[in-house]
Amino acid sequence: MLKFSDFKPVSLDDRDLFWRHYRQYPQVHSDNTFANMVCWNHYADYRFAEQDGSIVLASTINGIKSFRPPIGPKNPDLIGDVIDLAIREGGESPLLILDPANEEWVRELYPDLTLHADRDFFDYIYRTEDLAALSGKGYATIRRQIHRFRREYDYTVEEITQENIDEVWEFLVVWCEWRDCDSVPILVSEKEAILFAVNHFFDIGLEGWIVRIGGTIGAISVVGRVNADMAVVHFEKALPETYRDIYKVITTETAAGLRNRCRYINRECDMGVPGLRESKTRYHPAYMVEVHYATRGDLEACRR
Repeated sequence: MLKFSDFKPVSLDDRDLFWRHYRQYPQVHSDNTFANMVCWNHYADYRFAEQDGSIVLASTINGIKSFRPPIGPKNPDLIGDVIDLAIREGGESPLLILDPANEEWVRELYPDLTLHADRDFFDYIYRTEDLAALSGKGYATIRRQIHRFRREYDYTVEEITQENIDEVWEFLVVWCEWRDCDSVPILVSEKEAILFAVNHFFDIGLEGWIVRIGGTIGAISVVGRVNADMAVVHFEKALPETYRDIYKVITTETAAGLRNRCRYINRECDMGVPGLRESKTRYHPAYMVEVHYATRGDLEACRR
């Protein structure tokens, strides 16, 4: 029987384990990536258990636990154990499904189980070429804004390296002061997450880009891998009040840096924030990675 005591916290020491496992069982949602879990562990207390060649993930937010189907070979007994554990230890929505393969499998195993879509946490997936080239009528407004930026500012783009990583840290301190991060709980958590990412940038296996105006950093992106064909923009920060439309510039310049190496870019979810949803939709995603959950009552009914 799977127990919560079988789970251990995700740490930097587990990087190679996750990389090996995910090469065999590629992921699609950003929340399952090693970089996301290790950077946000202070917030969500990500834990994992190794069982029968699979990895089972759990998270705890505000004291409420949730579990995810096994990542690994299909094992009906193990997913049954996860469901039983979710019923015993989880909150009101204790089973979270972040990928279409597991959703299909769970529906096959438990055809009477109700799964609820959680639109706020669908990941937006874009073709890298679309974000880099911004071709076609659908991107006309964004192209005009970037052209205006190029007329107004003499800027350069560079990758984040050992030589400039300290400047990235200093920029993020300025960004947090501008956003007044310490006054909003979720921004406090995001500040800790992004500073952890920068402190351990190369150990985690991240990359990123910088936009400079007159030698000063105006925007940065922090990027990781979801799978061999997809990158994820974990963080994208800029000073738009100082440099109008600079967010659009860092978005397209990051895509340009990735265009020859991955077909898709995952720009994560919108968390139900109206302005963020509008912004992400404006870039015309190729598709969404859906998220579903089952309630405690749903799970209890299907296990009777």
